[in-house]
Amino acid sequence: MGSTWLVAPPYRRLHEAAVDVVVLRCENPSVSFPELLETMGEMSAPVIVLSPRADTETVVEVFRSGMGYMVEDDFGVRVLSSAVMAAMMGNTYVSPVACAVLREAAWRGRVAGDAAERLRELLSPRERQIMELLSTGLSAQEISLRLRLAEKTVRNNLSSIYAKLGARGSTEAVLRWLGTAPAVRA
Repeated sequence: MGSTWLVAPPYRRLHEAAVDVVVLRCENPSVSFPELLETMGEMSAPVIVLSPRADTETVVEVFRSGMGYMVEDDFGVRVLSSAVMAAMMGNTYVSPVACAVLREAAWRGRVAGDAAERLRELLSPRERQIMELLSTGLSAQEISLRLRLAEKTVRNNLSSIYAKLGARGSTEAVLRWLGTAPAVRA
């Protein structure tokens, strides 16, 4: 069994043990995050960035890398624990403030008729509703409760959405939904 490591520069200890999840707490992810990724090299452990910064460029950069982003004072211990568990299962967590930053960046940069809009049109109204909730950071279970659907129904819809968007999972689907990742060719 591996472990979760809270790291700070220079990150040398990362290679001392099996690591399931890396939690990077830093003031400036634009500097620390690339440095961490370089140090990790071939390690495939997911990363959750904890930072007080909530600027668009930083949050989008980390999220595009498929890593989680949590703005300090925007979550509690239980949420951090859930984010670590989700990362161990291959999911990405974005705290509510970071999610709002991503959504705002996507809507500000959107142009009607662009690739993201074409992808959105591939989805049924229910699938668009589910993606809207997924993009706010809700899990399949939370979406099922919110929409009063069986969790299995939500998961089936998510599978269909991933196929339609050409996404391998929720992070990639949300990036495409928000228009912050390249669209797949139809």
